[in-house]
Amino acid sequence: MRRWRRPTLMSDSWYALHVRPRFENAVETQLGGKGYEVFLPTYVSKRRWSDRVKTIVKPLFPGYVFCRFNVGTRLPILITPGVNSIVGIGKTPVPVDPEEIFAIRSVINSGVTSFPCDYIRDGELVQIESGPLEGLVGIVQRTKSSDRLVVSLTLLMRSVAVEIDRSWVKRVTPPMPNPVWIERATRPRPSGGVMIAG
Repeated sequence: MRRWRRPTLMSDSWYALHVRPRFENAVETQLGGKGYEVFLPTYVSKRRWSDRVKTIVKPLFPGYVFCRFNVGTRLPILITPGVNSIVGIGKTPVPVDPEEIFAIRSVINSGVTSFPCDYIRDGELVQIESGPLEGLVGIVQRTKSSDRLVVSLTLLMRSVAVEIDRSWVKRVTPPMPNPVWIERATRPRPSGGVMIAG
């Protein structure tokens, strides 16, 4: 049976919904049932018990569900059981950058192992040139055993990391030169030159 979907309008934007703990799936189901385009990115986590290993599907952004709608008609979203609020500044909802939603969807659809990680503001910005994530832009995070591409959601200050092959990436911006600090100028030497302490 095909589920009814309300038509997407030009005024619709993606918003992050803050939801009650462990209500992500229920909110996704309810909003989908109302015809909204909903996105709940998940990842597979393995937990070791004393006698077995259990596989659990968990939200990449615990406590958040993404939904596309017109903010002027947000009441049906806010009255959905489990929804606490729409993420924003004060009481003003702020849309999520659609390119960030596209990047997270690309990571999920690629089939490459992904998992939550700390939000990273600065680092080396790269673009993937080949492989299943071709075209994505993100920040490289190096570990002892592998390289990871970090795709961030600025509004939530959360990120998703996915392991990549070093040969897939190309630097987007040139590396920043090391800053040179000039602390102070001292008195002029008798020859008239200025000595810089460094």
